[in-house]
Order: sequence, then structure tokens, then C-alpha cells
Amino acid sequence: MAWFLGLGIVGVVLLVLSLVFDGILEGLFDGFGLDGFFDGLLSLPVIAGFVSMLGFTGAIVMGTTGLGAVGGTALGVPAGVVTAWLAYKLSRALMNDHSGTAPSGGDLIGVAGSVVTAIPADGYGEVLVRLAGQPVKLSAKSPVPLARGAEVWIAETLSHTAVSVRQVER
Repeated sequence: MAWFLGLGIVGVVLLVLSLVFDGILEGLFDGFGLDGFFDGLLSLPVIAGFVSMLGFTGAIVMGTTGLGAVGGTALGVPAGVVTAWLAYKLSRALMNDHSGTAPSGGDLIGVAGSVVTAIPADGYGEVLVRLAGQPVKLSAKSPVPLARGAEVWIAETLSHTAVSVRQVER
């Protein structure tokens, strides 16, 4: 039973190591023509799931039944295979989940906002806009002075954090 518990603990340690050192095992074998070999069914989380479930299932079987090591192995291997398959499917689903791309400077043009720090003529102040549903405060330049609270739209991006604005005409 100690062997099975040891396997279970080794599997859990491998899983923790795979979370901490993500990609290390894959990178170790890149120079040997094994590029991508450990990305799928032989990834570290899949191996860790198999080893830990084999060990813990074997220990439970040996501790609760009289089947011995052979019975523990006979029930632990299928449990390990199922766990490895689930780890593989979950990791593939997480790796293939593509969220939206980050907004770029061009996405700001035409966005409405309001002045939060007054903008002097040809000087800088601050505006608050909503981009992708999130409030974003940017440095803003305007050819005319704009008071706090004035409604503006972004006419041009000057940098990642600075824009040129125009007042909304009413």
C-alpha cells in the first residue's frame, strides 16, 4: 500500500510542478527532434493525473478490500487512464479558448468620453472613455480649451496613453 500512496503523492507533486514550471518538460526535449511530443497526451498534467489516480485508487483498493497489489493495479490503471483523458480534454479546452484581442489605438478613434481634468488650449488634460466596457483614463490634447465635464470624442491617438480630442457639437 505504501507504493501506491507514494505514486499518488508523486502524481500530486508532478501536478504542482507542472503548474509552477509550465513548459519546462516540453522545452527540455525541443533540441532532440521531439518538438510538440509532450504537448498532448504525454503532457505533464496528463502524466500527473494518471500517476496520482493510479496510486490513490490502488491504495484505496488495498486498504478497503482484500484484493492486494494486483487488484489495486487492475482498478488503478483504468481510473488513471480516465483521469489522464479528462486532464487532456480539460487542458486542450483551456489552451484552445481564444478570448478577444486586446484593443489597439485605432479602436479609440471615435469613442466618446468626458473631460476629467481640464484641457488648456494645445495643452494636456485627462479624459475618461469606455473601451470594451472598461473605463480608461487617457492624457488628452485639444486645440481649444475644454472644461471638466465637457463631452468629447477621440479624433486621433498620439501614443498608447495619449489622444487628441474634439468637443462634441450640440
